[in-house]
Amino acid sequence: MTQLILLRHGQSIWNRDRRFTGWTDVELSPQGIQEARAAGNLLKKAGYIFDSCFTSELKRSTETLQIVLSVLDQKYISIQKNWRLNERHYGELEGIKRWSAVKKFGFWPVLGCQLKFNIPPPLLDFTDERYPGNQLRYSEIDKNEIPRGESLQQTYMRMQPYWEHIIAPELQNGKKVLIVSHKNVLRTLIMRLEGISNVQHTRIIRIQIATARPLVYSLNNNLHIIKKQYISNV
Repeated sequence: MTQLILLRHGQSIWNRDRRFTGWTDVELSPQGIQEARAAGNLLKKAGYIFDSCFTSELKRSTETLQIVLSVLDQKYISIQKNWRLNERHYGELEGIKRWSAVKKFGFWPVLGCQLKFNIPPPLLDFTDERYPGNQLRYSEIDKNEIPRGESLQQTYMRMQPYWEHIIAPELQNGKKVLIVSHKNVLRTLIMRLEGISNVQHTRIIRIQIATARPLVYSLNNNLHIIKKQYISNV
């Protein structure tokens, strides 16, 4: 048996301001920093020691992980960062507040991509500075793989190779793994772990993942779930 801990980053400044964030690289809010410390303390009280840590390329996620490892006194653990663990890309919605997005694009283009598994948001133009293909940090990625906006289904497909080839083998080798990522990527990981099919996608859309609340999966060697629980104050 091994354990996988999923953790959504602490509140970001755009979470606080109710803006669509996606791949935009914004910082943790003061509340988010406190949430990350609280998550670290929960893990410390529960006695967790990790073998491998994974996170996205985005600072709200990497900062959360660094704070957690500092609280745990486990800063020596190597951190593997990868764009496949980045949040879902919200295309033209990125940086816009919810109601402003509705006024600009209409009700269904905004709400539909949040309620339906296979509907993307309005896509960015290739010349837009928000398009990751125009950013140096993603210059080594095949532009055919870089999103201009993603449905949750496309986010799931983007995450899959990294899970199958990098993360899953670590777990199968008995390592205790911590993944600090983003709401929608964690939803797709839960979908994979719990065997939720595309036709059951409404279950995933409804899953609420609180910021900085550790979710623990105890898994057997085949990565089937033995137990699932949130860590609370102990």
